[in-house]
Amino acid sequence: MTQITADETILSDWHVISPLSHLRTTPTDTMLLDRHITFGLDARDNPFACDVADRRALPVRARHDCLWTCLGTPAGDIPAIDEALEPDRRLVDCGVFTVRTSAPRIVENFLDMAHFPFVHTNILGAEPNTEVARYTIELRDDGKEVWATDCHFFQPQAALSATDGLDTEYLYRVAGPFVTLLYKTCPAQPGRFDVIALFVQPMTQECSRAHPVMFLVDDVSPQANLIEFQQTIFLQDRIILENQRPRRLPLSAGAEIPTMADRMSVAYRRWLRDRGVSYGTTA
Repeated sequence: MTQITADETILSDWHVISPLSHLRTTPTDTMLLDRHITFGLDARDNPFACDVADRRALPVRARHDCLWTCLGTPAGDIPAIDEALEPDRRLVDCGVFTVRTSAPRIVENFLDMAHFPFVHTNILGAEPNTEVARYTIELRDDGKEVWATDCHFFQPQAALSATDGLDTEYLYRVAGPFVTLLYKTCPAQPGRFDVIALFVQPMTQECSRAHPVMFLVDDVSPQANLIEFQQTIFLQDRIILENQRPRRLPLSAGAEIPTMADRMSVAYRRWLRDRGVSYGTTA
């Protein structure tokens, strides 16, 4: 077998490689953890994925409107998203974005509220409301997940359905090294949360594909407008991500200087270290 450069923790995880809507009977090529793989639909319209170098079939699962695979022996299940099962929610596949940076960098950016007023100006934030209030970090599921709770930020347009500025409550969830979710105040029903999932496909150590999927309580907005809104947000992030150096996420203490607003980033880096994750990092 050709040597695989990823660590064992990552090899045993499930990774998204495609939205289900992109599956075709003609095989599609992609990369996962430095490996060349193909995926698609077989003659019976069942999804498949193959490691090209080893000529072996890979395990696949269809979940959260995406195709998932694992290069090693799966150590657990794909993270559950309870809200995805609620019948009044809309599932919004926001497409696929190739980003010239590591998967951990993309996750860390997703967890950061401090950049809202400066990168997503007049959408997710605006001056002078730039302060990130103190929030709580929690480990859940016996340390398998890390959460940030009690997060609040004033947003001029928290979602497409928002008609005015809103003091938005956030919950951040890291459910896997490259699987993260955001639960945020739903403008249509403030007692519930909209859910935005970001599944990051680590193609190589310094190049990734991001797969954002939303589970929304919004029966008014056109699907195309919802997709455009989220794509606008992510494309603004991509500019920042591709200019960060180093592209791999530093895990050693003191490599980058955090502030109080970076507590979730610090927790995520520590959590990766504790789990033995080194892929896409400078550990």
